[in-house]
Amino acid sequence: MSLRIYNTLTGKLEELVPLNPPHLLIYTCGVTVYDDSHVGHGRSLIVFDVLRRFLEHLGYRVRFVRNFTDVDDKIINRSKQECTDFMTIANRYIASYYIDMENIRVKPADVEPRVTEHIQEIIEVIKGLIEKGYAYESEGDVYFSVSSFPEYGKLSKRNVEELEAGARVEPSEKKKNPLDFALWKSAKAGEPAWDSPWGPGRPGWHTECVAMIFKHLGQTIDIHAGGLDLVFPHHENEIAQAEALTGKPFARYWVHNGLVTVGGQKMSKSLGNYITLKEVYSKYHPDILRLLVLFTHYRSPLDFSWEKMEETKRAYERLINALEDLELLKKLPSYEEKGTHPLFESVKQMEEGFFKALSDDFNTPQALATIYGLIGELGKIKNKAFSDGRISRQELEAYEFAVNSIIRSLRGVFGLLEDYKPECDVKRVVQKELEAGTIFDSRLVDLLVEVRDMTRKEKLFSVADHIRDRLKELGIILEDTPAGTKWKKQ
Repeated sequence: MSLRIYNTLTGKLEELVPLNPPHLLIYTCGVTVYDDSHVGHGRSLIVFDVLRRFLEHLGYRVRFVRNFTDVDDKIINRSKQECTDFMTIANRYIASYYIDMENIRVKPADVEPRVTEHIQEIIEVIKGLIEKGYAYESEGDVYFSVSSFPEYGKLSKRNVEELEAGARVEPSEKKKNPLDFALWKSAKAGEPAWDSPWGPGRPGWHTECVAMIFKHLGQTIDIHAGGLDLVFPHHENEIAQAEALTGKPFARYWVHNGLVTVGGQKMSKSLGNYITLKEVYSKYHPDILRLLVLFTHYRSPLDFSWEKMEETKRAYERLINALEDLELLKKLPSYEEKGTHPLFESVKQMEEGFFKALSDDFNTPQALATIYGLIGELGKIKNKAFSDGRISRQELEAYEFAVNSIIRSLRGVFGLLEDYKPECDVKRVVQKELEAGTIFDSRLVDLLVEVRDMTRKEKLFSVADHIRDRLKELGIILEDTPAGTKWKKQ
């Protein structure tokens, strides 16, 4: 199955053709570790985690690299505020990052390099650029000369004149041109520094990724990924350095996810409108955040709100309920009927539609639509069976086949349902809420449901109704079915 993906560099949908099939080299820009990761980071991490899983499903042997920026002005400023060293800050938030990734089900990269472990490689890149006339030293700083690279701006589709007029650049009297960007920054008092041919200092932001890609993936890679906000200047500057140095294409495909916004504004720490991943997964199952991300096309903006999390929670519960209904259907009396149930064909169409959508620029909303279309058919089977008080063996086999297909697709490619087990998921959620003090012991709920069933058999309907109503006041909804009473949290 071929995959078409949007290439920011060409502005077109293109078929993915690896340099060395079946191998695929992917690099995605990681986080600057001066604070906890927020939903904006989480979206990018989830999108490219799922893209990687899909490529592996297609049979590619993916080498996936994601870096840490562990020395940076923001990290240094944080260390000064806390009267500690920069590495203490970096190590703290790298540890925090790994906790977040485990909780939102993002797989570790094959290599997760840190800037401070690649200082010598960064120096070698800078030396090479100076030797070739693309960079210059100025009072202990080193700058890339943008005018020396005629193709500058080809990723962001802006020419140099436009960039000079409107781009956000770092002013400095040391620069020959306002657009020139720092490759090496001379040391300031009290800040971390490393020895170099130009004196003590530290790397500029835009050089670190080039050096780490060269070391861990090579001079030309298949896919370079990151958030849309990195197109300019970060990725533009990476291209200029790498291609000036090697004369080769740096990355064949540039893939960027859309931004997360809050009320239409980009979610960012500088604006103070960010929601940390920890805050989200402390309130919701991690699958709900992944679903929220995947319900939106990766290139479109995603406006985050708690209301949308609640909507997604209901969609997630609909999915879980459809899977758990299988266990109730198995308890119904069964009978034989002729022929093959048409649901088997629906499952085949779902699987084809699911992977076709993902192969067309990674269209996760359309892929999920095929899943929920099938869930709608499962609901019709369930309702009919509960109404009849029985189910045919063919219907039951088809239902179970569909459930297994849904789990296989969502777990293998989307990283969803990884901790789902039939008859266990709801109880696990209830137990978590019990520990938070929001509901009482699930065993007491089971006992009250059992008592209510006894009163109904004895035709003590007023007592049964009273138990049902009191449970509802406590947030527990009862559903009477031919297979027994099912309960869930409201």
